[in-house]
Amino acid sequence: MTMERPRGREVAVNGRRYRFPAAPTVVVCIDGSEPGYIEAAVEKGLAPTLGRIMKSGANLLADAVVPSFTNPNNISIVTGAPPAVHGIAGNYFYDMAAGEAVMMNEARFMRADTLLKALHDEGARIAVVTAKDKLRTLLGKGLDFASGRAIAFSSEKADKATRAENGIGDVLDFVGLPLPDVYSAALSEFVFAAGVKLMRSFRPDVMYLSTTDYVQHKAPPGSEAANAFYAMIDRYVGELDSLGCVIALTADHGMNDKHRADGAPDVLYLQDWFDALLGAGKARVILPITDPYVAHHGALGSFATVYLPEGTDSSAVLGKLAATEGVELALGKEAACRRFELPPDRIGDVVVVATRHKVLGTSRARHDLSGLNEPLRSHGGLTEQRVPLILNRKVAPPEGRQLRNFDIFDLALNLVQ
Repeated sequence: MTMERPRGREVAVNGRRYRFPAAPTVVVCIDGSEPGYIEAAVEKGLAPTLGRIMKSGANLLADAVVPSFTNPNNISIVTGAPPAVHGIAGNYFYDMAAGEAVMMNEARFMRADTLLKALHDEGARIAVVTAKDKLRTLLGKGLDFASGRAIAFSSEKADKATRAENGIGDVLDFVGLPLPDVYSAALSEFVFAAGVKLMRSFRPDVMYLSTTDYVQHKAPPGSEAANAFYAMIDRYVGELDSLGCVIALTADHGMNDKHRADGAPDVLYLQDWFDALLGAGKARVILPITDPYVAHHGALGSFATVYLPEGTDSSAVLGKLAATEGVELALGKEAACRRFELPPDRIGDVVVVATRHKVLGTSRARHDLSGLNEPLRSHGGLTEQRVPLILNRKVAPPEGRQLRNFDIFDLALNLVQ
């Protein structure tokens, strides 16, 4: 299908300006992909396309948003802005107005429009494919599926996609693959297979693909499972490259081993810690990694926020936390929001960041770790912040600025050479 593309036009969103793409542009968020995964697969000769474009295009490093979790980073990528602007500060948060902890999966929690919506409003064709449905509703915010120019669906619920809700129906027939299990590498492969099909038929101006980190939670860089996964990615990237697309790849976070020598998770149970310090149930610990898919991480990540009882001397608490083994950083709300650009009404009185190989839990009794059939690998902290930023075109990145993963659309649309 040949479409006339809007040229010489720009859109403004969240303080940035973006050019309309001159060629179909595909931005991919490879969930949990620290640079070592791609480097290992390339070194083994299993990812020849990625190896080629890393030499002929752009091979850069960027910092992800902290907390280094899925929702904040994906939304930062599509808004070009930090959580202080778009409002998504985790997968899970304590809703002060409702007085309960809830999943942050609904578009009503977003406080900014996406670049995808801005381009779509100006006539662009947009496609979004995610592994998990929790992101699809956020990323698809504001797209008009009745227009015939927008498609957004997830691998997880591909069998339930409709033209009214997703801009496309009969997705399983369209992609030609069965519905994948949510805990599988196939969930991500479905994303790429769908992306190639959409590029051949729907020919979007901009397509956003987002995978799941099921493999990275289980397998370190260079392992057989990880190499096979990145070889799969390489095949689909090669197909998209052959179709003339501008391709830009990044990640929402990296991944690290979070276990002791015996393979057991290395956990600091913060709720138990605060109960011992302040009294049972006086403080409330929130783990923003929490989502409906906890089998591979047990809701254990390296970032937590804590609501203290009224009148608590937070400086004394911070001092004790900072002296606790496994704590890399303990900050009050204002300092944490300033450093990590977070929305203050969605963060507790204290933010705790764990060291590289430590995770934070609530109470030992509250975590079901029965699904952890491999030594724990997880994310959330500063040590999972560095991610790849790879394009199949040369770019002129702005000088004197530390790149963020949410600069990727700026590079792909504005700075390709």
